[in-house]
Amino acid sequence: MRRSRIAFSSLATLAVATAAMLLTTGGSSAAPTKSQELFKKTLLEDAKTTTAIKNLLSTGGGIVAPDITFTDLTGDGRSDAIVVVDTRGVAGAVALYVFSTDGAAEDSDLRAVYRSQRLYHASAGVSAATLVVRTPRFVEGDDVCCPAKVVQRVYAWSAGNKTLTLRSSEEREGPTS
Repeated sequence: MRRSRIAFSSLATLAVATAAMLLTTGGSSAAPTKSQELFKKTLLEDAKTTTAIKNLLSTGGGIVAPDITFTDLTGDGRSDAIVVVDTRGVAGAVALYVFSTDGAAEDSDLRAVYRSQRLYHASAGVSAATLVVRTPRFVEGDDVCCPAKVVQRVYAWSAGNKTLTLRSSEEREGPTS
């Protein structure tokens, strides 16, 4: 009887420790990729990154999401990087950046040519060399999974302004539960 209590106690302790690890790591203990580390460092050193985003990245409350998209949004024949900061929680993606070397030598440091740092549960994609950003528009009673509406904004490169500029914005029906 005593052995079974000790075994049960040991298993319970192991289960609690495992649960704590999963909660603090967002369910993954995988080490960040070199790209994630590079963009985290770049965001932390960038004076235009908000204090809130720097705090998230510094404290582990957020991460540079591993699914960084590399594509040419600027039309210079070189890949640009679409980088998302994610909370790994219900808020999801809370910031979005596009990094580029457009207009500079190929071996130049990347610089942010687009930043949106006050998002909630956002998603981003690329369509025909444009950046497509979707954000939920919740109404009272909506579940986090299923906002009533989704706002879709499409951004295209403006060579004159050296940034992505809003091309269109439309509100669509949200996903159904």
